[in-house]
Amino acid sequence: MVDPNAKRLFWFLFAGSRGGTKRISIIELLIQQPYNINQLAEIIHIDYKAVAHHIHVLEKNNLITKTGEKYGILYFISSYLEANMNAFQDVKNQIVKKSKK
Repeated sequence: MVDPNAKRLFWFLFAGSRGGTKRISIIELLIQQPYNINQLAEIIHIDYKAVAHHIHVLEKNNLITKTGEKYGILYFISSYLEANMNAFQDVKNQIVKKSKK
């Protein structure tokens, strides 16, 4: 179900706080396929603990979900994010436009 407040949440998570562009990168990767934290850290080229922090923030805000245990945990985008994908894409595109100026 589309949430009318989704854009506000996305602006806060991706533009209103540090690390927003890294969170966008993580979500973009998880849209393509599930990954674990170690794989994400290698692809994005940032520290494992930094990725774990971003994953925690995204999970806490219901944008991603996980399956598995311990080191076998895989992360996926949530059904909430899927339902609000247009709002995510709008916010992402505006942030990317601003960063290129």
